[in-house]
Amino acid sequence: MSQLRLCSSDELEVGSVRRFEVGDQAVALVRCGDGFHAVIDNCSHEDYPLSEGEVEPELCEIECLRHGSTFSLVDGEPQSLPATQPVKVFTVVLKDGDVFVEVP
Repeated sequence: MSQLRLCSSDELEVGSVRRFEVGDQAVALVRCGDGFHAVIDNCSHEDYPLSEGEVEPELCEIECLRHGSTFSLVDGEPQSLPATQPVKVFTVVLKDGDVFVEVP
């Protein structure tokens, strides 16, 4: 595993999401009340970027704007239909005020 720097921790406010290109995949980085979470930036129900969705920081969930499915940012599991499959979750590491994701 390698760690790739995404941004400084102060660049993202609680409840906001930002898209990053990590190799050949897009990652949605979200800041919730308990820290930073990163998921693949693609709804498992239909090919649509989660980074365009709404974040619910208290629940640590993100909603896909296309059909309204919500996903846990902790484990990627769908919290509402129509999605039934989880989205990939990346390990986030904070180092010296910067946010990194672990990638294979």
